[in-house]
Amino acid sequence: MKMQVAEIAKAVQAVNAEQAWPDVNVTGVAFDSRKLQAGDLFIPLMGANDGHQYIQSAIEHGAVATLWASDHADDVPEDLPVIMVADTLTALQQLGQYYLQKINPKVVAVTGSNGKTTTKDMIASVLSTQFNVTKTHANFNNQIGVPVTLLSMEPNTEVVVVEMGMDHFGELDFLSRLVQPDVAVITMIGEAHIEFFGTRDRIADAKMEIVHGLKEDGTFIFNGDEPLLQERAKEVSQHQRTFGLDDTNTLAGSDITTSRAQTQFKTSLWPDNTYTIPMMGAYNVNNALAALLVADTFHIRPAAAQQAIASFVPTENRTEWLTGYRGEAILSDVYNSNPTAARRVLAAFAAVPTKGQRIAVLGDMLELGDQSDALHMSLASELDPATIASVYLNGEHMRALAEVLQEKYPAGAVHYYQTDQQPQLIADLTATVSADDQVLLKGSHGIHLEKVLTALEAAPEK
Repeated sequence: MKMQVAEIAKAVQAVNAEQAWPDVNVTGVAFDSRKLQAGDLFIPLMGANDGHQYIQSAIEHGAVATLWASDHADDVPEDLPVIMVADTLTALQQLGQYYLQKINPKVVAVTGSNGKTTTKDMIASVLSTQFNVTKTHANFNNQIGVPVTLLSMEPNTEVVVVEMGMDHFGELDFLSRLVQPDVAVITMIGEAHIEFFGTRDRIADAKMEIVHGLKEDGTFIFNGDEPLLQERAKEVSQHQRTFGLDDTNTLAGSDITTSRAQTQFKTSLWPDNTYTIPMMGAYNVNNALAALLVADTFHIRPAAAQQAIASFVPTENRTEWLTGYRGEAILSDVYNSNPTAARRVLAAFAAVPTKGQRIAVLGDMLELGDQSDALHMSLASELDPATIASVYLNGEHMRALAEVLQEKYPAGAVHYYQTDQQPQLIADLTATVSADDQVLLKGSHGIHLEKVLTALEAAPEK
């Protein structure tokens, strides 16, 4: 972005918008003073800490102006332009929407209980074959991250692909109305955040909020194999296209084969083409189908989309194969976890050939509420000693799964550790794993299985 302070002040309806602003250009925004770049506008947000307290750090890192909440008027900095607003978060959102309207790209919004980040990455890859594309970085998919994504657009951006997350009703409604998508995509309905919603039906209701801001001439793309979405889509007036494995969908996948390094499939619209995803797991086919439908909506040539799907780079820590210090293969998926995603990854992991043993390391799945024990126990369906030799479980909620597996696995094959016992898990695991083994790491980020990954990759101390 590139805007002068005066333009920003007017865009956010600043209290002091009529002030004679210096001719200062802003080239970016930052709400974390430690990550601020020279030329940025500092956005002090109110959270666990008051962002206004870090104004000096922002100045030292090169801030050229700052938003400032009017209830902090007594602490206004004197050595850089201050844009006074009633609420800094609201102003950030207003600025993001203003800049979106100024650049005026097409907007693709993506949500879903699972697969939204991978699908976002795939969509950006296929659209980049023909357009200048900006996409959501990392997990910037909430009321703060979405406007920051918008403000990261270069002036020549033609399409912005916006990932949208939520854990309460109303969040997707707000984000959808903020960006007013031309295309809205729902990957699937699972149990993620079921603690806050209670049932998958209510999760589906919340996910459908993504169409609330969909342009009248926009397109709604969704998983047509999901009855909960089929039912709710009947209330949507905009053009609709579906993907899935059932041949009744607009785009259906078939002939799926998968290995450790890739997954291949064919489609109903382009049956002569074989598509390759550089990731394991048949479950990723639906993500690719969604991306291909978006590509077709934007009239991307099938051959270009085929190549883009094959070469896209997934966000780090999304089902990533790595190599441990001893030579063992590690399937790292430590960013997030929920029952649907965990079952899918376990099924794919169990199917990958190995010379040694398959070892599953599973951490708690968070935000499952009263259904947590039952949902953790449900993973037992994908854990078989004939395919996954041993299981290491970490976290208070994994106790329920451990009790079930004790009856299914031979003695000594199921290892359970409370949350604070992860160092012991690491010691036991690293003493056991060998070069020919394959290790799966899957858990919610709050369990920090990335520490287990670091231990597997690091050379032991001498």
